[in-house]
Amino acid sequence: MDNILSKSAKLSSRGQVVIPVEIRNKMQLSTGDEIAFTQTNDGDITITKLPTRLEWEDLIKNIPTEVVDIDENGHYDPKRSPDFDKWMKEDDSDL
Repeated sequence: MDNILSKSAKLSSRGQVVIPVEIRNKMQLSTGDEIAFTQTNDGDITITKLPTRLEWEDLIKNIPTEVVDIDENGHYDPKRSPDFDKWMKEDDSDL
């Protein structure tokens, strides 16, 4: 069973909420971090920490930057685009 952390906070007259320290620590939030709020159809709100510029750079640094010609059927020549082909065949099962 997942360990669920539940805390409450008050809304200020300016519409601000202080995220409880336990939640900030668990999410590894720091001053200046950007967060996203997502509301589901049933009204639940999810808070997600957005990647920083450096984290984005790490996420995209291995994406190939070669020219890839893709035909009308979605096929490409792996010999002409070896980096792209290798990237397309990477195993993401551990994500």
